Amino acid sequence: MNDFNAAIIEEFRTHGGRVGGPFEGAQLLLLTSTGAKSGQPRTTPVVYLEDGQNLVIFASKAGAPTHPAWYRNLLANPSATVEVGTRTLAVRAREAEGDERRRLYEQQVARMPQFADYQAKTTRQIPVVVLERER
Repeated sequence: MNDFNAAIIEEFRTHGGRVGGPFEGAQLLLLTSTGAKSGQPRTTPVVYLEDGQNLVIFASKAGAPTHPAWYRNLLANPSATVEVGTRTLAVRAREAEGDERRRLYEQQVARMPQFADYQAKTTRQIPVVVLERER
């Protein structure tokens, strides 16, 4: 894990889900997925959107040409946990497609316009991942 993410994770956990810096005021969760190759737990801070009971995350990687590692991890192992504020939830990931994907991405762009720039910077379609709470 890089120092930037480690500092955000530490701040998130210390302050009950609140962070400053570039993510101040953003809805941020900590996603712990299982490494696709290593099988080890990997925790990553990710901006999210609420959609009913589901949490939605976006594999933008700021418009990079490749998908983030957490996305590949969820494809290989869709069961994960998220920390939202002070709560930890078990979730199962699925990729949104078609109209659902379009609707969710448009909602995220309305909240955080830089997501339009991320899509414009890359030739890949940025995946939208729905995290459904496991009961």
